[in-house]
Amino acid sequence: MGDMLEDEASFYSNAEDYWREVPPTVDGMLGGYGSISSIDISGSRAFLKKFLGDGEGKTGTSCALDCGAGIGRITKRLLLPLFQTVDLVDVTQEFLDKAKSYLGSEGARVGNYICCGLQDFVPEAGRYDLIWIQWVIGHLTDDHLVDFLRRCGSALRPGGLVVIKDNVSYEGVVPDQVDSSVCRDLGIVRSLVGRAGLRIVHEEQQMNLPKEIYQVHTLALR
Repeated sequence: MGDMLEDEASFYSNAEDYWREVPPTVDGMLGGYGSISSIDISGSRAFLKKFLGDGEGKTGTSCALDCGAGIGRITKRLLLPLFQTVDLVDVTQEFLDKAKSYLGSEGARVGNYICCGLQDFVPEAGRYDLIWIQWVIGHLTDDHLVDFLRRCGSALRPGGLVVIKDNVSYEGVVPDQVDSSVCRDLGIVRSLVGRAGLRIVHEEQQMNLPKEIYQVHTLALR
């Protein structure tokens, strides 16, 4: 067990070390693929708009949470245009500091900048209409991901939505030594979501991404 805990500790600390060296830019956030940002955002916007609005079972637009927010790329382009208030959580303080200038005047509608790893982060109960978790679940162990998703479920308002958007592998779990993360296949992601007591209400693949990168899938959970 000792080894496992040491491995887990280094899994997290190595990732923190990696991100500490990454430049606080859109290109840095996207591992050199800054050019895909617009394709990514427009896909996410179309996905999200299926759920937003007034009426039975719709997701409200008062408060969203951007998990693994980095410098606020998704907050700026996707969330602030649709939600009244957005909170950002990220493990790297330098990125959150940079977000304040990157978001410009719109940043006035940011509620909280929270510097914390998601494995330790407890979102406020009943606060969020949307919890957006993009390109970060690979930095959590299976058990921590399940626990975090469970906490997200408790943090939703009525009609609220958790969205995971991430790379998926073709089969099994593929480790990435460079940034100390893993890429899971869709079956594994679905089973972890189920363990967390959430259900998938919609799922789609992000199209028009470069051929050489992993497939990216978006899952809406309630």
